[in-house]
Amino acid sequence: MSSTIDCHVDTKPMAQSLTTVSHKVDQTRAAVIAMQAAVISAEQEAAEHVCENVNRGFYTLIQSQISQKVARLKSEVDSHIMNLNQQQKQLMAIRNRMERDYGMICSRYIKLFSSINKNLQQRVYELDKPTMNFALRDVNTLSNRTKQLTATVPVAQLESVSVSQRILASNMKHRSMQAIESMNNFLSDLKQQEALTHSVIMPMKMEHEADAMMIPVIVSESNYDQYDNRRVDVIVNDTDIEPRSRDIIRNAVAGAEMTWHNRGYIDNELRSEFNRIKAMSQASDRVKNLAEKLFLANNFETLNR
Repeated sequence: MSSTIDCHVDTKPMAQSLTTVSHKVDQTRAAVIAMQAAVISAEQEAAEHVCENVNRGFYTLIQSQISQKVARLKSEVDSHIMNLNQQQKQLMAIRNRMERDYGMICSRYIKLFSSINKNLQQRVYELDKPTMNFALRDVNTLSNRTKQLTATVPVAQLESVSVSQRILASNMKHRSMQAIESMNNFLSDLKQQEALTHSVIMPMKMEHEADAMMIPVIVSESNYDQYDNRRVDVIVNDTDIEPRSRDIIRNAVAGAEMTWHNRGYIDNELRSEFNRIKAMSQASDRVKNLAEKLFLANNFETLNR
């Protein structure tokens, strides 16, 4: 036979205890969440601080290395510049010394050869003095007398007057022939100059003056040693032309294909200029004759247009 025992247990204190525990758990959770947020914020700030310091240190290191390299390279460049300036001064001193030595040697040899020429001339003159006096003094006197003096009208016989008139007429004819020959030479030179001008000037006419400008240049090709090495010199007018334009013209002319041909004769203008320079020179006759011989024996070539 079973018996039933009813026990009444009061759970209110336990519920109150659980409520207190629940509040404590909620507070603990809030504290944990706050601590986690604070930890995350602190880690983020620490990471940002570390990255900022690392970046600053990296940039500082790179800047320091670049500054060191710039300072080192600048010092090297300065040392090279000082070395080059010193070498330039030394080369200029050597050049000035060589120019002075060259001038001294040239003046010395000019004096030496001038004295030798005078001594040789005096010795040749003394070898046969009567013949030299006749050739240099008497012959010139006789030639000038017959060429320059005109016939005078003497008070004499009719035959002498007629002979004097014929001499005067002959002299006038000779002078007239010389004048005609001079005019002929002038007209011939003028015609050659016109032909040369027409050959140089371009036949076409520019529509606008600003389109092109004709600039004359001188092209000279020469051998400067015994191995037939050639050098081409391009000479451009320096008036009203910029240095850059002159360099462009020189490069264009030097780079063009040049064909030289022998004309077989010497221009009259070139011959006249050489004769003028020879006549103005103070050198002896032997030097002038040798220069003329070399001038006539030289082989001139001109460019094909």
